[in-house]
Order: sequence, then structure tokens, then C-alpha cells
Amino acid sequence: MRIGLHQLENNLVVAPMAGVTDRPFRQLCKRLGAGLAVSEMVSADPRLRSTPKSQRRTDHRGEVEPIVVQIAGADPRQLAEAARYNVERGAQIIDINMGCPAKKVCNAAAGSALLQNEPLVGEILEAVVAAVDVPVTLKMRTGWSREHRNAVKIARIAEDAGVAALSVHGRTRECGFVGEVEYDTIREVKCAVRLPVTANGDIDSAEKAREVLERTGADGLMIGRAAQGRPWIFREIRHYLHSGEHLPPPRVEEIRELVLEHLTDHYALYGEEAGVKTARKHLGWYASGLAGGEALRSEVNRLETAAEQIAAVGRFFDRLADRGERLAYAAQAPAGATWVGEALAA
Repeated sequence: MRIGLHQLENNLVVAPMAGVTDRPFRQLCKRLGAGLAVSEMVSADPRLRSTPKSQRRTDHRGEVEPIVVQIAGADPRQLAEAARYNVERGAQIIDINMGCPAKKVCNAAAGSALLQNEPLVGEILEAVVAAVDVPVTLKMRTGWSREHRNAVKIARIAEDAGVAALSVHGRTRECGFVGEVEYDTIREVKCAVRLPVTANGDIDSAEKAREVLERTGADGLMIGRAAQGRPWIFREIRHYLHSGEHLPPPRVEEIRELVLEHLTDHYALYGEEAGVKTARKHLGWYASGLAGGEALRSEVNRLETAAEQIAAVGRFFDRLADRGERLAYAAQAPAGATWVGEALAA
């Protein structure tokens, strides 16, 4: 798949997720088979640029290219300036957020709330495309509500504005992350424009990935929640799409080293105090569905130092290694990322 001048290694994309797709996680997903990873959304409000959170989100030192930064806002001039600012800091692709369903974002008339105002969508896209010399992409939903699905019209507006590619989450803003994904609507979008289209929504296994590609005709697949605690899903899907065969479960020792390296990078980005706290969710996801996973989750939520977390992770994987060479999830946990969803809901 190609976006502008960037030829991707494959068509698997890490979805932007606030509080999740920071630089260490993006790097890990790319290393494990993702062809592209989109940053956490960065506010277009210039008053927020100097905050520690914004500074971390715009720090791309050592990141595997191409670097994609997602910006969020509702003012065309602010978004255009935010695009220029992020390109100056290393962004090679600018993605515009019109897909986030969170109330905090929509209440500011940003994210998927923008889908209600088609003229403003056009103004924003034209302003950002004109502001930078790098490709501009759009992340969107199928519409604002079940009664107001306008994905095809938004896609055509985007194409006319010079947007280079689209990602479509197959639900409306009203649906959030619940209910059946509208893969047929994604197919309608793909048929309506000449742009590369990436399908997003409930892609949680290799079989589901192939099914979605066939059903939608999309050029790529965007995976979010299913990668939480399972970033190797990208190499599993890539292998299956190429060969029709499944990779064996990863070895315990490999995942042990992977998690420890992730922790090291995570602490380096956030500092120890904040890093220990923000690592807890990742460790809970990694452990979910594995023998002793709930006990580890409970333990790391109480620990206060990096050394303590690292030691707890080491003990956890030592116990798993005693049970076998490869990861084995609980028999009652369905295949794919369902167990990740259960961890999130717990």
C-alpha cells in the first residue's frame, strides 16, 4: 500500500489510541509486523504544545519511518498550523482525527463530531492539505448516528480536497465501540473513491483480517484494541495473509524479553514515577488470559518502582516457562482479542 510517496512494507496499520500508541508501543508494533503506526492524537490548540503530554507525543527520536502524527481540532487555521508544526518536528504523514467518539473530544466539536458539519470538513481538509508538503490522511467513521450515515459523502469531500488516504472505522459516533461493524459501508466508501482505504473495526484474528479484506475490498487493515497486550498479532496476520497458515504461539522466552524491552523504553519516555503507573495497563493486557495473569495484574497495580515491576514480570514468565515453551491462553478465552476486551472491561 502506498500513501503519497511512502511505499509501506505491508498493509497493516496500528490504530491511533490515546494513552496507548505512544512511541515505545508504535515501535514495538512495527518491529512485530505492522507496516504503519499512527500516533496518539495531538491537539491542534497551540496553548497545549508545551505540556509534558504534548511534548512526549511529538517526540519521534529514533522512530521507524514513515512517521504519522494524528492531529485533532475543529478550527481549520489551527489545524493547518498544527500540521506545519508537527511536520517541522518530524511528521512525514499528517492524519486528521474525525473518528474519535469520546465525549471530551466531541464536546469540543472535534473528532467524529465534525461529521455533522460537511462544509467544515471540507474547509479543514483543504486548509491542512494546503499547509504542508507531506501526505494528509483522514480517520473517520460511517457517520454521526444510525440515522445520519454520510461516510461516502465525506470520503468524496476528502478526495476532492487532496487527501491521500482514508481510514474508516465501521461504526457511527453514536455506536462508539459497540455493535456490529458496518463492513458493507466501508466497501461503499472504497467503491466511491480512488483513494487507498483502510478498514477498521473488530479485526482481532488472522481469519477476521482476511474476511474483512475480502468483504470490504479495502487496501489495508487498521488494528487497535486487539493489539493491546498482543502486538505480535501483526506478524500473525501478515503470515496468514501471505501463506494461509497460522504461526505457532510465540515462545514464552521471546515474549518475556519483548515485554521487558517494552518496559525499558516506556520508563525512558515517561520517567520512572509516571512510567510505572502508565505501564500497569500494558502489563495487565500482556498477562490477561494467561495462567496467573490476574495475580500479576493485581501485583503490578500495587508496585511503585520500575525494579519491582521488572522483577514481578520476570517471576511471572518464569512460572509460565515451567508450564511450557509457548504461550498458552486459558481454554475458555476465545481466539483473537476477545480476552483483551474482557481485560479492558474489567
